[in-house]
Amino acid sequence: LTKFRLAVIQLQVTGVKRDNLSRAQRLVREAAGQGSKVVLLPECFNSPYGTSFFSMYAERIPGESTQVLSEAAKENQVYLVGGSIPEEDGGKLYNSCTVFGPDGDLILKHRKIHLFDIDVPGKIRFQESETLSPGNSLSMFETPFCKVGVGICYDMRFAELAQLYSRQDCQLLVYPGAFNMTTGPAHWELLQRARALDNQVYVATASPARDETASYVAWGHSTVVNPWGEVISKAGAEEAVIYADIGEWKSGWHVSAECADQGSYEYRQIPGRLNRT
Repeated sequence: LTKFRLAVIQLQVTGVKRDNLSRAQRLVREAAGQGSKVVLLPECFNSPYGTSFFSMYAERIPGESTQVLSEAAKENQVYLVGGSIPEEDGGKLYNSCTVFGPDGDLILKHRKIHLFDIDVPGKIRFQESETLSPGNSLSMFETPFCKVGVGICYDMRFAELAQLYSRQDCQLLVYPGAFNMTTGPAHWELLQRARALDNQVYVATASPARDETASYVAWGHSTVVNPWGEVISKAGAEEAVIYADIGEWKSGWHVSAECADQGSYEYRQIPGRLNRT
């Protein structure tokens, strides 16, 4: 791991796609001007978040939004994790993150694996699976600084995904996300700190800025956590760019892959385990 500056953009997303793209371009430029080498945008950065919007704003990849991302990465010589956009492919819709290198070339495309289906009585019901199809693969990319694993929002709830990335030597996990006003205060920071500490990696999340007038209100509070589980950078609810110098954290404790594998048992093989029905 070589020290570098990470920028997380908490973008104020509106219903006008062109405005979202222009604002993202401007903030990527601002982040690069502060010495950032890796820049992260939020989930659905080009459109409002909601099942009724996905088909309206969906694009093929490559398309309008990814062209803007490619140009921004090349212009500013950064690795740009392009949050996510609704993607149309083969008659299906996906929640997809694209990553571009400093040369403007597409490095990877990650389709959200775990779709956000939730029903909290009296608070929120949301079913991504009513409109979207899930991805089915891990997504990692190399930089001169570290190896990065990519997830989108609900992917962060699944500890096994982060563990798989850690075992593939990823040192930074990035999750564009849009937790809401119910799950955000309860779990947003908790999950990031857990993923970081469990796997001894940095974790960064990028949320849209909060818009109280939207049909889906994002929690905000984009965050960067170090491998000790400490929050080292955090936004409020409004539009902001936050920064973290990755690689400064030092500790005498590191969980190696070999040590982690010692606990990889099938629980049914452990005598005296609890059986609950």
